[in-house]
Amino acid sequence: MYPLQRNRRLRSNEAIRSLVRETIVTPDDFLVPLFIVEGKGIKEEIASMPNYFRYSLDLLENEVKELWSLGLKSVLLFVKVPDNLKDNKGTEALNPNGLMQRAIKKVKTVCPDMLVMTDVALDPYSVYGHDGIIEQGSIVNDATVEVLAKMSLSHAQAGANFVAPSDMMDGRILTIREALESEGLTDTGIMSYSAKYASAFYGPFRDALDSAPVDMANIPKDKKTYQIDYANRIEAIRETQMDIDEGADIVMVKPGLCYLDIVRDIKNVVDVPLAVYQVSGEYAMLKAAADKGWLDHDAVMMEQVTAIKRAGADLIASYFAKDVVKLLNR
Repeated sequence: MYPLQRNRRLRSNEAIRSLVRETIVTPDDFLVPLFIVEGKGIKEEIASMPNYFRYSLDLLENEVKELWSLGLKSVLLFVKVPDNLKDNKGTEALNPNGLMQRAIKKVKTVCPDMLVMTDVALDPYSVYGHDGIIEQGSIVNDATVEVLAKMSLSHAQAGANFVAPSDMMDGRILTIREALESEGLTDTGIMSYSAKYASAFYGPFRDALDSAPVDMANIPKDKKTYQIDYANRIEAIRETQMDIDEGADIVMVKPGLCYLDIVRDIKNVVDVPLAVYQVSGEYAMLKAAADKGWLDHDAVMMEQVTAIKRAGADLIASYFAKDVVKLLNR
């Protein structure tokens, strides 16, 4: 006897497939990372991230307007800091007229309703390429956290809607939250990189900002003393819950595709929005494979971002955001 339930009935054509589709990707799902550099008239492609660019502030204006016209309403800002402004204490990060602070103001001037999130970490400002201050060959936690809190205040005072600490120092969410509250910045949100793994997928990003750890004696060659071991699962849940308890409004898992089990684990136990960062290495791999003709770029891109959302992401930071939305808008 033939089965009464034939699952293929719900797959028989695109009309029924779209009608019963469980996961729908829209422009509202995306947070767009933007790389900012000093200078004028600069739109330079990042060699390891084809078709992704660093912008000077004057050309950032056009990019922000285009994003808004496409329905992309949120950006995450990163700055490439000149070498002569780097040190071991993040001094330039606190400059009220620094590149990040000016970038925040530029976006808000061009598009006041654009949601602006800002990277809070010392690696772009560090002569050593680390997310924290180094003393006697170690990344020191508490002194770094104090600088991160001041950095967050500076971004909020410049107009950022959310600060996004990506450093993985212990206790930084509480310190940042208390600093914002003490200055009356109660509406400034915190998106915490709560489960950020010590991944090999970050290489192109570090090219974009010239922020890779330096190869020097007595300096850690990697970030394994503060980012999560990629073999660990329970640790990520614990880290995330601690950040929520300390005042995080949004939590994040980073990277994306290799960590979708972590995304689902966390989604099952938290009640705040969950972000996923589809990182530079994930972007670069698809671009390279598509360039070789080995993969259908758009089909794989959509499968990837849908998988991230299906796993539990409420928002996705992705270098594919414009590509996805242009495809959706066809």
